[in-house]
Amino acid sequence: MKIFFNTPQLDAQLLRTLSYAYCEGADIGECLSTAERIKENDWDSWHENWLQTAQRVEQSAEVSKQAGNVVSARQAYLRASNYYRTAFFFLFGQPIDPRLVHAYQSHTETFSKAAELFSHPVEAVRIPFEGSSLPGYFYKVDSSDAKRPVLIVNGGNDSTQQESYLALANAALKRGYHALCFDGPGQGEALIKENLYMRPDWENVITPVVDFLIKQPEVKSDAIILVGLSWGGLITSRAAAFEHRLAGLIANPGQFDALENIKKSFPEVTTLLEHDENRYLEKFMTQALTNPFMAFKFKSKMWVHGVDSPVELLRAWQAYNLEGISQDIHCPSLILNAENEQYCTGQAKELYQTLTCPKNYFLFSSAEGAGEHCAAGALSTFHQKAFDWLEQLLAPHCQLPSPDHLYSM
Repeated sequence: MKIFFNTPQLDAQLLRTLSYAYCEGADIGECLSTAERIKENDWDSWHENWLQTAQRVEQSAEVSKQAGNVVSARQAYLRASNYYRTAFFFLFGQPIDPRLVHAYQSHTETFSKAAELFSHPVEAVRIPFEGSSLPGYFYKVDSSDAKRPVLIVNGGNDSTQQESYLALANAALKRGYHALCFDGPGQGEALIKENLYMRPDWENVITPVVDFLIKQPEVKSDAIILVGLSWGGLITSRAAAFEHRLAGLIANPGQFDALENIKKSFPEVTTLLEHDENRYLEKFMTQALTNPFMAFKFKSKMWVHGVDSPVELLRAWQAYNLEGISQDIHCPSLILNAENEQYCTGQAKELYQTLTCPKNYFLFSSAEGAGEHCAAGALSTFHQKAFDWLEQLLAPHCQLPSPDHLYSM
């Protein structure tokens, strides 16, 4: 679904940013006017123009806040935060670009200022993790101690816990669910500030998160739902196969094997990896990386995974495979897919077919405007499908509050 740019990768990120207009994290005119100023396929132009828009919107938020206009300030801070995130997207990689660090800092600071103005309770938390901690936000429906279901919102490779609020947490609050968003290894603060890299044994990340939640008095411990978005759909599915205190899993999209797309275009890669045929692998990667967007993808993911070469990344991705694992997922699972899915084509169905737990599968279509990765551009459709499934799942065990008593922005 083309929005503005001729280059699909640029257009996909524009659509991602635009998606959050649905939850007050973007304005269509601001996004399109920014796009008009960007030179096609120019990373510096992308960064400079989104940064300019973010700074202007942040400045307007400050003016509204000083005037005591809380709603206007909150909305502008949220938009600025989203635009700062968009500004640093194409800067991912090592050596770390100081512009990325600056834009990331502004992304988190503007979100924090917005959170201070939320009308629902929100708490910045540190989740104990392997002698250290992971940063997160715990969003609560209200200030009561009434036990409610909770969603763990787990983003992808290039997402942040702040983006996860826009992607799903806000929608959860409106329906009577608490939500916990966090940065795990390879994500957001854990990557950029603490040098914690992505890891395949994601159950060892999610189990401490579940441990944290069951200690919260407001959480119904038998109604903890794990949601994986983008790459998160793969790693959360892995985690659910080992962490059996979960009441449900939603993977958007479902995935099965991180190397599958590469195997389709280069079938010999599995044999070459098994036999350490680095010379041939390096030759293949040299050819593949002549494409600037493929080069960016590998550069960014090498940083996320803490490796120094494209071949090392291929080797790291071998561990991200649910073969022999997915059948150990016990909780009811909703596996989502999109008609135009380009990053993990066919894998949602593959995951679904291997599951032995109660399961549902749904394909978002282009006809309904939801056919892109993660149903980008159709958040309301994604939310409707996810929460209708959840309410059917949890209705026999939980009574969610009437919508009249819930937070609404």
